[in-house]
Amino acid sequence: MTSTTTKSAAVQPEAGTAVYLFDDWFDPIEAGLRDRVRDFIETMIRTEFDAALARPRYGRQPAASGGGDGGVSGHRHGSRTRTLTGTFGKTEITVPRARLKASDGTTTEWKSKALRSYQRRTKAADALIASTYLATRRVRRALAALFGGATRTPSAGCGGR
Repeated sequence: MTSTTTKSAAVQPEAGTAVYLFDDWFDPIEAGLRDRVRDFIETMIRTEFDAALARPRYGRQPAASGGGDGGVSGHRHGSRTRTLTGTFGKTEITVPRARLKASDGTTTEWKSKALRSYQRRTKAADALIASTYLATRRVRRALAALFGGATRTPSAGCGGR
């Protein structure tokens, strides 16, 4: 008679729970900083927005002496969420929306001057991406010079030297 013994699950080491670097990493300073950055960006855009409408949220402009619409230059209509990546990381911001009235009676959508249309990265993040690309090109050229052309180098037609 043979006896088959197995160890209980509590005694065996757990192979499926490998610990990776930064798996359980949370930095409250970084999280607080990202929240402050989001609040700062939203406040900056809201201030620009209030100036475009010439009144704060829930505020009314003083009635004009000639009656009419009281000089209101537009009306708010909700907000939208945008994702912005910068040197501070990726963050979601809320951008207010409004329809602005023109002097000829037409309306246009309000656009922020600080946050361009379809902007997903800050200029600093774009500069970091460009510098990283240029650095990899320099490393490739240095390796080509070191190994005497044993590595693949860019052709002269693509702007490589």
